[in-house]
Amino acid sequence: MRKFIFLFFLNVSFAVSAQSNTTYWQQHVDYSMEVDVDVNNYQYTGTQKLEYTNNSPDELNKVYFHLYFNAFQPGSEMDARLQSIVDPDSRMVNNLGTPENPKYESRIAKLKPNEIGYLKVISLKQNDKNVNHKTVGTILEVTLNETLKSGEKAIFEMTFEGQVPVHIRRAGRQSEDGVALSMVQWYPKMAEYDFQGWHAHEYIAREFHGVWGNFDVTIHIDKKYTLGGTGYLQNPQEIGHGYEDKSKKLNIPKGEKLNWHFKAPNVHDFTWVADPNYKHDKIISENGTELHFLYKNEPKYAKAWKEIQPITAKALEYYNQNYGEYPWKQYSVIQGGDGGMEYAMCTLIAGGEKLSDIAGTTLHEFAHSWFQHLLATNESYHSWMDEGFTSYASSLASNKILRNSSDEPNANRYFGYFYAVKNDIEEPLTTHADRFNTNAAFSIGSYTKGSIFISQLNYIIGKENLKETFLKYYNDFKFKHPTPNDFIRTAEKVSGIHLGWYLNEWTQTLHTIDYAISKVEENTVSLARVGKMPMPIDVMVTYVDGTTEEFNIPLRMMRGNKPTNATILEDWPWAQPTYNFSTSKKIKSVEIDPSQLMADIDRENNKFMKNEL
Repeated sequence: MRKFIFLFFLNVSFAVSAQSNTTYWQQHVDYSMEVDVDVNNYQYTGTQKLEYTNNSPDELNKVYFHLYFNAFQPGSEMDARLQSIVDPDSRMVNNLGTPENPKYESRIAKLKPNEIGYLKVISLKQNDKNVNHKTVGTILEVTLNETLKSGEKAIFEMTFEGQVPVHIRRAGRQSEDGVALSMVQWYPKMAEYDFQGWHAHEYIAREFHGVWGNFDVTIHIDKKYTLGGTGYLQNPQEIGHGYEDKSKKLNIPKGEKLNWHFKAPNVHDFTWVADPNYKHDKIISENGTELHFLYKNEPKYAKAWKEIQPITAKALEYYNQNYGEYPWKQYSVIQGGDGGMEYAMCTLIAGGEKLSDIAGTTLHEFAHSWFQHLLATNESYHSWMDEGFTSYASSLASNKILRNSSDEPNANRYFGYFYAVKNDIEEPLTTHADRFNTNAAFSIGSYTKGSIFISQLNYIIGKENLKETFLKYYNDFKFKHPTPNDFIRTAEKVSGIHLGWYLNEWTQTLHTIDYAISKVEENTVSLARVGKMPMPIDVMVTYVDGTTEEFNIPLRMMRGNKPTNATILEDWPWAQPTYNFSTSKKIKSVEIDPSQLMADIDRENNKFMKNEL
């Protein structure tokens, strides 16, 4: 009896422990940095005081910092990847061959010592005591003097030196547009530690994952330079450059440099851009958010960068309504970098001689403020959530705002996915962002297939349920690091439909959807599941008398169905490859999924039309 009681309490103890380990937690950082920039040699020195709070249930003996600029050196892993991948990013290589027979050369491999990027940690202390550390590629490994226990804080004080690389990807100096400094991922950045452990990945090419916290950053730089980026400027009357309150007197200090003091609350990144020839415009949106626009003060850019301003305000309103309220007081659209890339409270956009050059990119990057900078999934592991959700949201916003058309989801973005399937280049969406075999597989998977995930969810649970899902997802997981399961469970709670099968099939397998009409008699329809992936089925039947009827066939594993005006038929068990149903009248034609939101890889077998004799 005693043995039984002991085992009972032991089992209860394990059960409580297991449940407590599932309680959500995330680490926290507070950065205080001061940086002095030499704009002539593109070098800078800095001090960093970082307060790190260990909210995990674990004791930490090590911590890690990212030193991203070290990737822009010959022999780095980023350089090696460019030399080995079959379709490298065209911005990062020179093609010594022809378009038909390319021979790629890594641009990083050709960098000279005064052109490379680097971040060097000169000194580091933990709680006022020197601490052992070593730099390994783009990672600083720190062995703690004292174990950091659960719930404890540590103060790390650092001095560092950096050199801004020639602009090759995202960060750098003198971009193709002539922007002097695009300072992204430029500082020693604490790596994330979460329920999966440390995320101290080398910087190879793509995505980021950061710790939530607060930033207090002062940048000393030549007073001719205008800055923009993350955070709120604390001393606008000492700066000017379009940030000042024009009703008050400026108080510009003497000397060759200005001290730009920014604070950014509750972000996981800090970015800034600087140029001596920026035009700075500011508008106030309907909800009071300041929208800043910084672009090269050249006539060829003026028209497009003026036109994008009211469009950005409309995008803010659209995203607020559909995905949750933007919580910060400012957002900046800045000419810099290459292509477009999202950062905390800002985006960097290249080019812009025509509105069409920058409008779609701006709407896409702005949407990232929700799907990455508010709902901060691990981009490296789940790039399809980051890029896919953003692509879905921005495509609907573009249809509504730029084309004055419907913001209903459609299949216009499906063709890239069909191409990947047809050419056998598709890879599972669970693939780490840096480890796709080709850039094409990454792009199609992350952007296109990730977006289709949402379009099909609309098909599965219904439009209103999807909208409510997004808003609940925002309310439950803003300022956190949600996972794919967090999103799909939110959709389940809203819709009442079981959806684990959908998350598994679409993101963890390469199963494809293919349903077919196998046989139609006078008032009987026979359907077949040809592909491996199951789906609920919408069917449109047109009768001989000209009337139509819509049918919905739920999957049995859904344990429910979407709200619909269609006739709900008996559910379809997944293991059964065929399904039959009868109608009340003679049939003229049948079509599977007339909305075409289901990514059926063979639509030729989706229609039946009775021959007229």
